[in-house]
Amino acid sequence: MALAFDEFGRPFVIIKEQDQKVRLRGLDAQKANIASGMAVSRILRTSLGPKGMDKMLQSPDGDVTITNDGATILEKMDVDNQIAKLLVELSRSQDYEIGDGTTGVVVLAGALLEQSQKLLERGIHPIRVAEGYETASRIAVEHLEKISQKFDFGVNNIEPLVRTCMTTFVLQDCESVQAQFSRDCRKVGGKLEDTELIHGILVDKEMSHPQMPKQIEDAKIAILTCPFEPPKPKTKHKVDIDTVEKFQTLRKQEQQYFDVMVQKCKDVGATLVICQWGFDDEANHLLMHRNLPAVRWVGGVELELIAIATGGRIVPRFQELTPEKLGKAGLVREKAFGTTKDRMLYVEHCANSRAVTIFIRGGNKMIIEETKRSIHDALCVARNLIRNNSIVYGGGSAEISCSVCVEAAADKHPGVEQYAIRAFADALDSVPMALAENSGLQPIETLSSVKSQQIKENNHYCGIDCNDAGTNDMREQNVFETLIGKQQQIFLATQVVKMILKIDDVISPSDY
Repeated sequence: MALAFDEFGRPFVIIKEQDQKVRLRGLDAQKANIASGMAVSRILRTSLGPKGMDKMLQSPDGDVTITNDGATILEKMDVDNQIAKLLVELSRSQDYEIGDGTTGVVVLAGALLEQSQKLLERGIHPIRVAEGYETASRIAVEHLEKISQKFDFGVNNIEPLVRTCMTTFVLQDCESVQAQFSRDCRKVGGKLEDTELIHGILVDKEMSHPQMPKQIEDAKIAILTCPFEPPKPKTKHKVDIDTVEKFQTLRKQEQQYFDVMVQKCKDVGATLVICQWGFDDEANHLLMHRNLPAVRWVGGVELELIAIATGGRIVPRFQELTPEKLGKAGLVREKAFGTTKDRMLYVEHCANSRAVTIFIRGGNKMIIEETKRSIHDALCVARNLIRNNSIVYGGGSAEISCSVCVEAAADKHPGVEQYAIRAFADALDSVPMALAENSGLQPIETLSSVKSQQIKENNHYCGIDCNDAGTNDMREQNVFETLIGKQQQIFLATQVVKMILKIDDVISPSDY
Protein backbone atom coordinates (compact mmCIF):
# COMPACT_ATOMS: atom_id res chain seq x y z
CA MET A 1 0.00 0.00 0.00
CA ALA A 2 1.35 3.44 -0.96
CA LEU A 3 1.27 5.42 2.32
CA ALA A 4 2.75 8.74 3.39
CA PHE A 5 2.76 10.45 6.79
CA ASP A 6 1.98 14.06 7.68
CA GLU A 7 3.92 16.19 10.20
CA PHE A 8 1.95 14.64 13.09
CA GLY A 9 2.75 11.07 12.06
CA ARG A 10 -0.75 10.31 10.73
CA PRO A 11 -0.81 8.07 7.63
CA PHE A 12 -2.73 8.94 4.50
CA VAL A 13 -3.23 7.24 1.12
CA ILE A 14 -1.41 8.72 -1.92
CA ILE A 15 -3.24 6.93 -4.73
CA LYS A 16 -7.00 7.34 -4.83
CA GLU A 17 -8.94 4.06 -5.03
CA GLN A 18 -5.68 2.16 -5.08
CA ASP A 19 -7.42 -1.12 -4.26
CA GLN A 20 -8.89 -0.95 -7.80
CA LYS A 21 -5.49 -0.49 -9.46
CA VAL A 22 -2.64 -2.84 -10.35
CA ARG A 23 0.86 -1.56 -9.67
CA LEU A 24 4.22 -2.92 -10.82
CA ARG A 25 7.44 -1.44 -9.46
CA GLY A 26 11.15 -1.73 -10.02
CA LEU A 27 12.54 -4.75 -11.84
CA ASP A 28 9.10 -6.36 -12.21
CA ALA A 29 7.81 -3.31 -14.10
CA GLN A 30 10.87 -3.24 -16.36
CA LYS A 31 10.61 -6.97 -17.10
CA ALA A 32 6.90 -6.64 -17.93
CA ASN A 33 7.61 -3.73 -20.29
CA ILE A 34 10.46 -5.58 -21.99
CA ALA A 35 8.26 -8.68 -22.44
CA SER A 36 5.56 -6.56 -24.14
CA GLY A 37 8.07 -5.00 -26.54
CA MET A 38 9.66 -8.37 -27.35
CA ALA A 39 6.23 -9.89 -28.10
CA VAL A 40 5.62 -7.29 -30.83
CA SER A 41 9.15 -7.72 -32.19
CA ARG A 42 8.72 -11.51 -32.47
CA ILE A 43 5.64 -11.03 -34.66
CA LEU A 44 7.63 -9.01 -37.21
CA ARG A 45 10.86 -11.01 -36.99
CA THR A 46 9.64 -13.69 -39.42
CA SER A 47 8.68 -11.01 -41.99
CA LEU A 48 12.21 -9.56 -42.31
CA GLY A 49 14.06 -9.82 -45.60
CA PRO A 50 13.23 -10.93 -49.16
CA LYS A 51 12.18 -14.42 -48.00
CA GLY A 52 10.14 -13.12 -45.05
CA MET A 53 6.71 -14.60 -44.40
CA ASP A 54 3.47 -12.69 -44.94
CA LYS A 55 0.89 -11.98 -42.26
CA MET A 56 -2.86 -12.16 -42.76
CA LEU A 57 -4.82 -9.57 -40.77
CA GLN A 58 -8.60 -9.44 -40.57
CA SER A 59 -10.35 -6.25 -39.51
CA PRO A 60 -13.55 -6.25 -37.37
CA ASP A 61 -15.65 -5.58 -40.49
CA GLY A 62 -14.16 -8.56 -42.35
CA ASP A 63 -11.57 -6.85 -44.59
CA VAL A 64 -8.49 -9.04 -45.07
CA THR A 65 -4.96 -7.67 -45.54
CA ILE A 66 -2.01 -9.90 -46.51
CA THR A 67 1.37 -8.17 -46.22
CA ASN A 68 4.93 -8.41 -44.92
CA ASP A 69 5.36 -4.63 -44.53
CA GLY A 70 6.13 -3.90 -40.86
CA ALA A 71 4.31 -0.56 -40.68
CA THR A 72 1.13 -2.01 -42.22
CA ILE A 73 1.13 -5.09 -39.93
CA LEU A 74 1.45 -2.98 -36.78
CA GLU A 75 -1.07 -0.41 -37.99
CA LYS A 76 -3.71 -3.10 -38.63
CA MET A 77 -3.05 -4.90 -35.31
CA ASP A 78 -5.31 -3.96 -32.43
CA VAL A 79 -2.55 -3.35 -29.86
CA ASP A 80 -3.75 -2.66 -26.31
CA ASN A 81 -0.52 -2.63 -24.26
CA GLN A 82 1.02 0.85 -23.90
CA ILE A 83 4.62 -0.35 -24.39
CA ALA A 84 3.60 -2.30 -27.49
CA LYS A 85 2.01 0.92 -28.78
CA LEU A 86 5.42 2.60 -28.49
CA LEU A 87 6.83 0.07 -30.95
CA VAL A 88 3.87 0.66 -33.27
CA GLU A 89 4.67 4.39 -33.21
CA LEU A 90 8.36 3.58 -33.74
CA SER A 91 7.52 1.73 -36.95
CA ARG A 92 5.22 4.57 -38.03
CA SER A 93 7.98 7.15 -37.44
CA GLN A 94 10.39 5.17 -39.62
CA ASP A 95 7.71 4.94 -42.31
CA TYR A 96 6.95 8.68 -42.24
CA GLU A 97 10.60 9.78 -42.24
CA ILE A 98 12.25 7.19 -44.50
CA GLY A 99 9.45 5.08 -46.01
CA ASP A 100 11.41 1.81 -45.77
CA GLY A 101 13.01 -0.35 -43.04
CA THR A 102 9.90 -0.45 -40.85
CA THR A 103 10.33 -4.16 -40.01
CA GLY A 104 14.07 -3.91 -39.32
CA VAL A 105 13.71 -1.08 -36.81
CA VAL A 106 11.22 -3.07 -34.68
CA VAL A 107 13.35 -6.25 -34.86
CA LEU A 108 16.39 -4.24 -33.71
CA ALA A 109 14.42 -2.62 -30.85
CA GLY A 110 13.20 -6.06 -29.74
CA ALA A 111 16.76 -7.42 -29.76
CA LEU A 112 17.98 -4.46 -27.67
CA LEU A 113 15.20 -5.09 -25.14
CA GLU A 114 16.10 -8.79 -24.97
CA GLN A 115 19.76 -7.96 -24.29
CA SER A 116 18.83 -5.34 -21.68
CA GLN A 117 16.77 -7.90 -19.77
CA LYS A 118 19.89 -10.04 -19.31
CA LEU A 119 21.83 -7.00 -18.07
CA LEU A 120 19.11 -6.03 -15.59
CA GLU A 121 19.05 -9.56 -14.20
CA ARG A 122 22.79 -9.26 -13.57
CA GLY A 123 22.12 -6.22 -11.39
CA ILE A 124 23.21 -3.44 -13.77
CA HIS A 125 21.21 -0.23 -13.29
CA PRO A 126 18.90 0.61 -16.22
CA ILE A 127 20.35 4.13 -16.51
CA ARG A 128 23.83 2.66 -17.06
CA VAL A 129 22.36 0.33 -19.69
CA ALA A 130 20.67 3.28 -21.44
CA GLU A 131 23.91 5.30 -21.41
CA GLY A 132 25.84 2.34 -22.82
CA TYR A 133 23.27 1.93 -25.61
CA GLU A 134 23.52 5.64 -26.45
CA THR A 135 27.33 5.42 -26.70
CA ALA A 136 27.14 2.26 -28.82
CA SER A 137 24.57 3.80 -31.19
CA ARG A 138 26.87 6.78 -31.82
CA ILE A 139 29.78 4.41 -32.56
CA ALA A 140 27.60 2.37 -34.95
CA VAL A 141 26.31 5.45 -36.82
CA GLU A 142 29.83 6.85 -37.21
CA HIS A 143 31.03 3.47 -38.51
CA LEU A 144 28.18 3.41 -41.05
CA GLU A 145 29.45 6.78 -42.36
CA LYS A 146 32.93 5.27 -42.81
CA ILE A 147 31.82 2.17 -44.71
CA SER A 148 29.23 3.99 -46.86
CA GLN A 149 29.78 4.74 -50.53
CA LYS A 150 28.45 7.42 -52.85
CA PHE A 151 25.92 6.25 -55.40
CA ASP A 152 25.76 7.98 -58.79
CA PHE A 153 22.04 8.45 -59.07
CA GLY A 154 20.54 8.05 -62.53
CA VAL A 155 17.71 6.47 -64.51
CA ASN A 156 19.85 3.59 -65.77
CA ASN A 157 21.32 2.42 -62.45
CA ILE A 158 18.47 2.98 -59.98
CA GLU A 159 16.85 -0.43 -60.50
CA PRO A 160 19.14 -2.52 -58.19
CA LEU A 161 18.40 -0.25 -55.22
CA VAL A 162 14.68 -0.13 -55.90
CA ARG A 163 14.63 -3.92 -56.33
CA THR A 164 15.95 -4.54 -52.80
CA CYS A 165 12.93 -2.95 -51.14
CA MET A 166 10.33 -4.55 -53.42
CA THR A 167 9.75 -8.09 -52.23
CA THR A 168 6.47 -8.55 -54.09
CA PHE A 169 6.92 -6.74 -57.36
CA VAL A 170 9.88 -5.57 -59.44
CA LEU A 171 9.39 -2.19 -61.03
CA GLN A 172 10.14 -2.57 -64.73
CA ASP A 173 10.26 1.05 -65.82
CA CYS A 174 12.30 3.13 -63.40
CA GLU A 175 11.59 6.48 -65.02
CA SER A 176 8.73 6.92 -62.55
CA VAL A 177 11.16 7.89 -59.80
CA GLN A 178 11.87 11.11 -61.69
CA ALA A 179 8.27 12.20 -61.45
CA GLN A 180 7.53 15.53 -59.88
CA PHE A 181 4.35 14.02 -58.54
CA SER A 182 2.82 10.63 -59.16
CA ARG A 183 -0.41 8.94 -58.20
CA ASP A 184 -1.41 5.32 -58.25
CA CYS A 185 -4.51 3.91 -59.88
CA ARG A 186 -5.62 0.35 -59.16
CA LYS A 187 -7.95 -2.04 -60.98
CA VAL A 188 -8.57 -5.70 -60.16
CA GLY A 189 -8.02 -7.96 -63.16
CA GLY A 190 -5.19 -8.86 -65.48
CA LYS A 191 -1.72 -10.00 -64.43
CA LEU A 192 0.75 -8.25 -62.17
CA GLU A 193 3.00 -7.91 -65.23
CA ASP A 194 0.28 -5.75 -66.87
CA THR A 195 1.15 -2.96 -64.43
CA GLU A 196 2.25 0.04 -66.46
CA LEU A 197 3.65 3.52 -66.11
CA ILE A 198 1.53 6.17 -67.82
CA HIS A 199 3.07 9.53 -68.68
CA GLY A 200 0.02 11.46 -67.67
CA ILE A 201 -3.18 10.98 -65.65
CA LEU A 202 -5.56 8.02 -65.53
CA VAL A 203 -9.24 8.63 -64.68
CA ASP A 204 -11.71 5.85 -63.90
CA LYS A 205 -14.39 7.38 -66.19
CA GLU A 206 -15.53 7.06 -69.79
CA MET A 207 -16.95 9.33 -72.50
CA SER A 208 -20.47 10.42 -71.63
CA HIS A 209 -21.91 9.17 -74.96
CA PRO A 210 -20.99 5.82 -76.56
CA GLN A 211 -20.79 7.43 -80.05
CA MET A 212 -18.26 10.07 -79.01
CA PRO A 213 -14.70 9.61 -80.37
CA LYS A 214 -12.55 7.30 -78.23
CA GLN A 215 -9.26 8.99 -79.09
CA ILE A 216 -8.43 12.70 -79.31
CA GLU A 217 -5.01 13.96 -80.37
CA ASP A 218 -3.66 17.39 -79.36
CA ALA A 219 -6.60 17.79 -77.01
CA LYS A 220 -7.53 21.19 -75.58
CA ILE A 221 -9.38 20.45 -72.38
CA ALA A 222 -12.00 22.63 -70.67
CA ILE A 223 -12.07 21.69 -66.97
CA LEU A 224 -15.44 22.73 -65.53
CA THR A 225 -17.00 22.69 -62.08
CA CYS A 226 -20.29 24.18 -63.37
CA PRO A 227 -23.10 21.83 -64.55
CA PHE A 228 -24.42 21.63 -68.13
CA GLU A 229 -27.97 22.65 -67.23
CA PRO A 230 -30.13 25.80 -67.07
CA PRO A 231 -29.59 27.96 -63.98
CA LYS A 232 -31.89 27.21 -61.06
CA PRO A 233 -33.28 30.17 -59.08
CA LYS A 234 -32.52 30.03 -55.36
CA THR A 235 -35.96 31.43 -54.51
CA LYS A 236 -39.14 29.36 -54.51
CA HIS A 237 -40.88 29.56 -57.86
CA LYS A 238 -43.76 28.02 -59.76
CA VAL A 239 -44.32 27.81 -63.52
CA ASP A 240 -47.83 27.24 -64.86
CA ILE A 241 -47.96 25.65 -68.32
CA ASP A 242 -51.48 25.35 -69.67
CA THR A 243 -50.88 25.36 -73.45
CA VAL A 244 -48.67 23.46 -75.89
CA GLU A 245 -47.17 26.76 -77.07
CA LYS A 246 -45.95 27.62 -73.56
CA PHE A 247 -44.37 24.17 -73.17
CA GLN A 248 -42.60 24.50 -76.52
CA THR A 249 -41.37 27.97 -75.55
CA LEU A 250 -39.97 26.62 -72.28
CA ARG A 251 -38.30 23.70 -74.06
CA LYS A 252 -36.86 26.02 -76.67
CA GLN A 253 -35.48 28.28 -73.94
CA GLU A 254 -33.82 25.30 -72.23
CA GLN A 255 -32.34 24.15 -75.53
CA GLN A 256 -31.02 27.65 -76.09
CA TYR A 257 -29.22 27.51 -72.72
CA PHE A 258 -27.54 24.27 -73.76
CA ASP A 259 -26.68 25.76 -77.16
CA VAL A 260 -25.00 28.77 -75.56
CA MET A 261 -23.01 26.58 -73.17
CA VAL A 262 -21.79 24.19 -75.86
CA GLN A 263 -21.05 27.05 -78.27
CA LYS A 264 -19.03 28.84 -75.57
CA CYS A 265 -16.83 25.74 -75.21
CA LYS A 266 -16.45 25.48 -79.00
CA ASP A 267 -15.64 29.19 -79.37
CA VAL A 268 -12.67 29.08 -77.02
CA GLY A 269 -11.25 26.11 -78.97
CA ALA A 270 -11.98 23.23 -76.55
CA THR A 271 -11.91 19.74 -78.08
CA LEU A 272 -12.76 17.92 -74.82
CA VAL A 273 -14.90 18.90 -71.84
CA ILE A 274 -14.29 17.39 -68.40
CA CYS A 275 -17.09 18.27 -65.99
CA GLN A 276 -17.33 17.71 -62.24
CA TRP A 277 -21.12 17.41 -62.41
CA GLY A 278 -23.49 15.47 -64.62
CA PHE A 279 -25.66 16.69 -67.47
CA ASP A 280 -28.95 15.39 -68.80
CA ASP A 281 -29.52 13.39 -71.97
CA GLU A 282 -30.41 16.44 -74.05
CA ALA A 283 -27.13 18.17 -73.26
CA ASN A 284 -25.28 14.90 -73.88
CA HIS A 285 -27.00 14.46 -77.24
CA LEU A 286 -26.22 18.05 -78.22
CA LEU A 287 -22.53 17.65 -77.25
CA MET A 288 -22.30 14.52 -79.41
CA HIS A 289 -23.93 16.25 -82.41
CA ARG A 290 -21.68 19.28 -82.05
CA ASN A 291 -18.68 16.89 -82.08
CA LEU A 292 -17.54 17.93 -78.61
CA PRO A 293 -16.52 14.86 -76.52
CA ALA A 294 -17.30 15.16 -72.81
CA VAL A 295 -16.64 13.31 -69.55
CA ARG A 296 -18.97 13.78 -66.58
CA TRP A 297 -18.95 13.08 -62.82
CA VAL A 298 -15.17 13.47 -62.47
CA GLY A 299 -14.14 13.84 -58.81
CA GLY A 300 -12.54 16.97 -57.39
CA VAL A 301 -9.15 15.30 -56.74
CA GLU A 302 -8.97 13.99 -60.33
CA LEU A 303 -9.92 17.44 -61.66
CA GLU A 304 -7.07 19.04 -59.73
CA LEU A 305 -4.58 16.43 -60.98
CA ILE A 306 -5.74 16.90 -64.58
CA ALA A 307 -5.44 20.69 -64.18
CA ILE A 308 -1.87 20.41 -62.81
CA ALA A 309 -0.81 17.89 -65.47
CA THR A 310 -2.31 19.69 -68.47
CA GLY A 311 -1.53 23.21 -67.29
CA GLY A 312 -5.20 24.16 -67.38
CA ARG A 313 -7.37 26.13 -64.96
CA ILE A 314 -10.51 24.86 -63.24
CA VAL A 315 -13.40 27.07 -64.44
CA PRO A 316 -16.39 27.60 -62.10
CA ARG A 317 -18.62 29.52 -64.60
CA PHE A 318 -19.04 29.40 -68.38
CA GLN A 319 -18.64 33.19 -68.53
CA GLU A 320 -15.05 32.85 -67.27
CA LEU A 321 -13.98 30.30 -69.91
CA THR A 322 -11.11 31.63 -72.06
CA PRO A 323 -8.55 29.96 -74.38
CA GLU A 324 -5.77 30.62 -71.83
CA LYS A 325 -7.56 28.44 -69.24
CA LEU A 326 -7.66 25.32 -71.41
CA GLY A 327 -5.41 22.39 -70.53
CA LYS A 328 -3.32 20.73 -73.23
CA ALA A 329 -2.62 17.02 -73.71
CA GLY A 330 -0.98 15.24 -76.66
CA LEU A 331 -3.38 12.30 -76.48
CA VAL A 332 -6.63 11.50 -74.66
CA ARG A 333 -7.93 7.97 -75.20
CA GLU A 334 -10.51 5.63 -73.75
CA LYS A 335 -9.42 2.04 -73.10
CA ALA A 336 -11.61 -0.98 -72.31
CA PHE A 337 -10.53 -3.90 -70.08
CA GLY A 338 -11.56 -7.54 -70.17
CA THR A 339 -15.00 -8.86 -71.01
CA THR A 340 -16.81 -6.55 -68.57
CA LYS A 341 -16.03 -3.57 -70.83
CA ASP A 342 -14.79 -1.50 -67.91
CA ARG A 343 -13.39 1.69 -69.42
CA MET A 344 -10.82 4.19 -68.24
CA LEU A 345 -9.63 7.48 -69.64
CA TYR A 346 -5.92 8.05 -70.35
CA VAL A 347 -4.73 11.68 -70.47
CA GLU A 348 -1.18 11.40 -71.86
CA HIS A 349 1.71 13.56 -73.10
CA CYS A 350 0.55 16.45 -70.95
CA ALA A 351 2.00 19.97 -70.89
CA ASN A 352 3.51 19.15 -67.49
CA SER A 353 5.37 16.06 -68.71
CA ARG A 354 6.70 15.18 -65.22
CA ALA A 355 3.26 14.05 -64.05
CA VAL A 356 2.90 10.26 -64.16
CA THR A 357 0.48 7.57 -62.99
CA ILE A 358 1.37 4.00 -62.06
CA PHE A 359 -1.53 1.78 -63.15
CA ILE A 360 -1.44 -1.39 -61.01
CA ARG A 361 -3.13 -4.60 -62.19
CA GLY A 362 -3.48 -7.87 -60.32
CA GLY A 363 -5.59 -10.97 -59.82
CA ASN A 364 -7.20 -9.74 -56.61
CA LYS A 365 -7.43 -6.74 -54.34
CA MET A 366 -4.86 -8.03 -51.82
CA ILE A 367 -2.14 -8.48 -54.46
CA ILE A 368 -2.80 -4.97 -55.76
CA GLU A 369 -2.64 -3.42 -52.28
CA GLU A 370 0.64 -5.21 -51.49
CA THR A 371 2.09 -4.09 -54.84
CA LYS A 372 1.07 -0.53 -54.06
CA ARG A 373 2.92 -0.67 -50.73
CA SER A 374 6.02 -2.08 -52.43
CA ILE A 375 6.03 0.67 -55.06
CA HIS A 376 5.55 3.26 -52.30
CA ASP A 377 8.67 1.92 -50.54
CA ALA A 378 10.62 2.01 -53.82
CA LEU A 379 9.66 5.62 -54.52
CA CYS A 380 10.60 6.61 -50.95
CA VAL A 381 14.04 5.00 -51.38
CA ALA A 382 14.56 6.92 -54.62
CA ARG A 383 13.54 10.14 -52.86
CA ASN A 384 16.01 9.43 -50.05
CA LEU A 385 18.78 8.91 -52.61
CA ILE A 386 18.12 12.35 -54.04
CA ARG A 387 18.38 13.83 -50.53
CA ASN A 388 21.57 11.90 -49.69
CA ASN A 389 23.20 9.59 -52.23
CA SER A 390 25.28 7.62 -49.69
CA ILE A 391 24.52 3.89 -49.52
CA VAL A 392 25.48 0.90 -47.35
CA TYR A 393 25.28 -2.69 -48.50
CA GLY A 394 22.39 -4.89 -47.36
CA GLY A 395 21.97 -8.55 -46.49
CA GLY A 396 22.91 -7.78 -42.89
CA SER A 397 26.48 -6.80 -43.92
CA ALA A 398 26.18 -3.28 -42.42
CA GLU A 399 24.85 -4.67 -39.11
CA ILE A 400 27.61 -7.30 -38.89
CA SER A 401 30.29 -4.70 -39.62
CA CYS A 402 28.83 -2.33 -36.99
CA SER A 403 28.63 -5.22 -34.50
CA VAL A 404 32.35 -5.99 -34.94
CA CYS A 405 33.24 -2.28 -34.57
CA VAL A 406 31.03 -1.76 -31.47
CA GLU A 407 32.38 -4.93 -29.80
CA ALA A 408 35.97 -3.73 -30.33
CA ALA A 409 35.05 -0.31 -28.89
CA ALA A 410 33.51 -1.90 -25.75
CA ASP A 411 36.97 -2.87 -24.41
CA LYS A 412 38.03 0.79 -24.41
CA HIS A 413 35.28 1.80 -21.95
CA PRO A 414 36.32 1.05 -18.34
CA GLY A 415 32.88 1.44 -16.65
CA VAL A 416 29.83 -0.77 -16.40
CA GLU A 417 28.69 0.69 -19.74
CA GLN A 418 31.00 -1.70 -21.56
CA TYR A 419 28.55 -4.53 -20.78
CA ALA A 420 25.74 -2.53 -22.41
CA ILE A 421 27.94 -1.66 -25.40
CA ARG A 422 28.78 -5.33 -25.88
CA ALA A 423 25.06 -6.18 -25.56
CA PHE A 424 24.32 -3.60 -28.28
CA ALA A 425 26.76 -5.43 -30.57
CA ASP A 426 24.95 -8.73 -29.88
CA ALA A 427 21.60 -7.06 -30.64
CA LEU A 428 22.90 -5.87 -34.03
CA ASP A 429 23.65 -9.51 -34.88
CA SER A 430 19.96 -10.36 -34.49
CA VAL A 431 19.12 -8.72 -37.86
CA PRO A 432 21.40 -10.95 -40.01
CA MET A 433 20.37 -13.95 -37.87
CA ALA A 434 16.70 -13.25 -38.64
CA LEU A 435 17.55 -12.90 -42.35
CA ALA A 436 19.34 -16.28 -42.34
CA GLU A 437 16.51 -17.93 -40.39
CA ASN A 438 13.82 -16.61 -42.74
CA SER A 439 15.83 -17.79 -45.76
CA GLY A 440 15.92 -21.37 -44.47
CA LEU A 441 19.63 -21.28 -43.50
CA GLN A 442 21.24 -22.30 -40.20
CA PRO A 443 21.23 -18.91 -38.40
CA ILE A 444 24.13 -19.29 -35.93
CA GLU A 445 26.38 -21.17 -38.35
CA THR A 446 25.70 -18.73 -41.21
CA LEU A 447 26.26 -15.64 -39.05
CA SER A 448 29.50 -17.03 -37.59
CA SER A 449 30.96 -17.84 -41.02
CA VAL A 450 30.00 -14.43 -42.52
CA LYS A 451 31.36 -12.56 -39.48
CA SER A 452 34.68 -14.44 -39.59
CA GLN A 453 34.88 -13.77 -43.35
CA GLN A 454 34.37 -10.03 -42.76
CA ILE A 455 37.12 -9.92 -40.11
CA LYS A 456 39.55 -12.16 -42.04
CA GLU A 457 39.22 -10.37 -45.41
CA ASN A 458 38.51 -6.92 -43.89
CA ASN A 459 35.54 -6.83 -46.25
CA HIS A 460 32.58 -4.83 -44.86
CA TYR A 461 30.30 -5.98 -47.68
CA CYS A 462 29.91 -9.67 -46.75
CA GLY A 463 26.31 -10.46 -45.79
CA ILE A 464 23.71 -13.22 -45.75
CA ASP A 465 23.11 -14.83 -49.16
CA CYS A 466 19.30 -14.81 -48.93
CA ASN A 467 18.77 -15.21 -52.68
CA ASP A 468 21.10 -18.24 -53.11
CA ALA A 469 23.24 -16.29 -55.56
CA GLY A 470 26.36 -18.24 -54.61
CA THR A 471 28.27 -15.30 -53.13
CA ASN A 472 28.21 -13.47 -49.80
CA ASP A 473 29.56 -10.24 -51.32
CA MET A 474 26.62 -7.85 -51.46
CA ARG A 475 28.38 -5.63 -54.00
CA GLU A 476 28.27 -8.45 -56.53
CA GLN A 477 24.61 -9.10 -55.74
CA ASN A 478 23.77 -5.37 -56.03
CA VAL A 479 21.95 -5.46 -52.67
CA PHE A 480 22.20 -2.12 -50.92
CA GLU A 481 20.11 0.49 -49.10
CA THR A 482 20.32 4.15 -48.20
CA LEU A 483 22.66 5.31 -45.45
CA ILE A 484 20.12 7.69 -43.89
CA GLY A 485 17.55 4.87 -43.65
CA LYS A 486 19.98 2.59 -41.78
CA GLN A 487 21.13 5.39 -39.46
CA GLN A 488 17.53 6.32 -38.70
CA GLN A 489 16.79 2.69 -37.74
CA ILE A 490 19.60 2.66 -35.16
CA PHE A 491 18.73 6.11 -33.74
CA LEU A 492 14.98 5.42 -33.40
CA ALA A 493 15.38 1.90 -31.94
CA THR A 494 17.90 3.15 -29.34
CA GLN A 495 15.69 6.09 -28.30
CA VAL A 496 12.61 3.90 -27.77
CA VAL A 497 14.54 1.26 -25.81
CA LYS A 498 16.06 3.97 -23.58
CA MET A 499 12.57 5.33 -22.91
CA ILE A 500 11.24 1.85 -22.00
CA LEU A 501 14.21 1.14 -19.68
CA LYS A 502 13.60 4.35 -17.71
CA ILE A 503 10.06 3.29 -16.72
CA ASP A 504 10.20 1.70 -13.25
CA ASP A 505 6.63 2.13 -12.03
CA VAL A 506 3.47 1.08 -13.88
CA ILE A 507 0.06 1.93 -12.37
CA SER A 508 -2.89 0.63 -14.36
CA PRO A 509 -6.58 -0.09 -13.72
CA SER A 510 -7.39 -3.65 -12.65
CA ASP A 511 -9.29 -5.94 -15.00
CA TYR A 512 -12.65 -5.86 -13.21
